[in-house]
Amino acid sequence: MKKALLAATAVASALTASLVAAPAATASPASTGWDLPWTGHHHGRTSIPFTEATVTAGADGRFTLKWKAQGTKRVEIKANGKVVAKGGAQGTAVVSGLPAADRQWFDFEPDRGAGLRLADRLVKLEGAVNFRDAGGYRTTTGQWVKMGEIYRSDALDKLTAADLAKLQRLRVKNVFDLRMESERTAGPDKVPAGAKYTVADVFAGSGSFQALPKSPDEAVKAMVDAEKAMVGGEGGKKAYGQVFEGMERDRDRAVLFHCTAGKDRTGWANASLLTALGVPGDTVMADYLASNDYRKAANDAILSHLPAPQAAVYKPMLDVRAEYLNSGYDEVKARYGTFDRYLKDGLGIDARELKQLKKDLLVG
Repeated sequence: MKKALLAATAVASALTASLVAAPAATASPASTGWDLPWTGHHHGRTSIPFTEATVTAGADGRFTLKWKAQGTKRVEIKANGKVVAKGGAQGTAVVSGLPAADRQWFDFEPDRGAGLRLADRLVKLEGAVNFRDAGGYRTTTGQWVKMGEIYRSDALDKLTAADLAKLQRLRVKNVFDLRMESERTAGPDKVPAGAKYTVADVFAGSGSFQALPKSPDEAVKAMVDAEKAMVGGEGGKKAYGQVFEGMERDRDRAVLFHCTAGKDRTGWANASLLTALGVPGDTVMADYLASNDYRKAANDAILSHLPAPQAAVYKPMLDVRAEYLNSGYDEVKARYGTFDRYLKDGLGIDARELKQLKKDLLVG
């Protein structure tokens, strides 16, 4: 029964993937104020003056740009090599009329210090709703996680030919499938031409699923237990070790990891990556919770087709909630004491490999 409950999240994910809706509009989740209990903030000097910078694409082709750059007087923002916005140390600009592109990139250039190259985090696809960039976040040391290097997603089995061509143009070279064998059989991955495909089954060896939760409380417990299994289970340690090793070794990125809904197994993979890179805990949590926004249309469609009692049980499994991710970090602390020790002893990523990963993925 315990093994069945641990994997209920995967069953819910499979249900989620049965309906593909249009990508939800990009939303900026509020900060939770949450942070890892065993890490502190270190505000050092940095060559990048931006403390905040975001690109948000609207449904009407407009882009909203926001920034804060300490110690600067002027910021210029370029798209396709042309200045599209100007402002002071802090500002907001709305840009429209740009030509269609797979991803629209913006270069934030301050009058002093290094600039940033950013895009909207969501990559819009016809056959996936939760495909997004892992980067674009600031670390506690003032560095930034590069965009266009690491991607996270929901299932790839419904990608269209146009989607696959877009991913090829985005240089997706290495795909890690975090799903179970039953999920992979029911919906085999479609990967861009030339990309390496690797199975990294998080729940491998956890047993088949024989029961689903019967109440909302049971569903919440199943999600919490599943998060702990991702950290402590042999399948999880091996799978996430494979992903980290792939990200560290692959100099010809981009790397993509995904599960079915792109929120739980994928959510822990991305939270682990951002934590390892030094992104603050409240930022990591906001990124994790963003799946609720990106998946809202798909999840609402599923719940609307279920009887109310059944919908009440399924909703906790379709959601991402702070208590789910926190239970993963609690398990890390209980088993390993520190996150670096989890990386080393759990995933096999030593200090040298972590240093190389930071060198490759951080700027500033």
